[in-house]
Amino acid sequence: MTAEIRSTAPVHRPAPAPAQPAGSRRRGRWGVQIFLSAVSLAFVAPLLLAVYASLRPYQDTAQHGYFSWPRQLSFGYYRQAYTESGMGRYFTNTLIIAVPAVIVTLFLAAFVAFAVSRLRLRGGLVLLMFFTAGNLLPQQVIVTPLYVLFNRIPLPWWMSDSLTMYDSYWAVIVVNIGFQLGFCVFVLANFMRTLPQEILEAAIVDGAGVWTQFWRITLPLCRPALAALATLEFTWVYNDFLWALIFISNPDKLPITSSLNNLRGQFFTDYNLLAAGSVLVALPTILVFLLLQRHFIAGLTLGSTKG
Repeated sequence: MTAEIRSTAPVHRPAPAPAQPAGSRRRGRWGVQIFLSAVSLAFVAPLLLAVYASLRPYQDTAQHGYFSWPRQLSFGYYRQAYTESGMGRYFTNTLIIAVPAVIVTLFLAAFVAFAVSRLRLRGGLVLLMFFTAGNLLPQQVIVTPLYVLFNRIPLPWWMSDSLTMYDSYWAVIVVNIGFQLGFCVFVLANFMRTLPQEILEAAIVDGAGVWTQFWRITLPLCRPALAALATLEFTWVYNDFLWALIFISNPDKLPITSSLNNLRGQFFTDYNLLAAGSVLVALPTILVFLLLQRHFIAGLTLGSTKG
């Protein structure tokens, strides 16, 4: 009976990495927190300064400076800014432009992203590159062609007072959809690729068609990404000034970004009043972010921990 021979040579195992001292980790966390706090303060500081200036009379800041201690605080400038600029009408105009533009953009982008990422289409990658490349086109390059084109596209009287696409809400809505569609397709397509393919395969086995796969299975799973994109898109369309200034000539149809110009005088501008108007204009975007904050953060971080 042969004896089993075992090696007595010692087994060399790599030494474990030395643990990082707790003090070093604590200092690293403090450094990150200080850096993030400084960056956040740099972004919030202009808004805080505008709020501070809007609560002070112009004579106070003119005499003592914007960074001095206030002698008097009031909300009178907000009432004056809202009434003198006619913000109520401009808010309505902005919602008429922004809400349909965001909804249509996300709806069309979801269709294209589903076809590119979940269906095995020929040229799907080329199609995705085509939509992504549209974001690289400078807006100023196509201003003149679009201006000429919109003046030649007829619309019925109930859609446009000018009987053309020019000087109508439709011109600004279509342009915003065209420019925002590529970014949304890119984001949604990459998000849909992270969804398990087994879900669609099980739905196909159960007899689900393409529409069911898109509307009842894929789209509900994309709710965080859609909420994040809705927040960004509403902010971008809401803050747009270029397209409305070019394609709308009737001042009664201009969006909210144009109302601030009504607070500027011919020979004198009360910048405290202008600051109050700027804060009022920024409130809807802040409100949208606060309402969708949970979904927005989930849309940004979902998939970040996948290996």
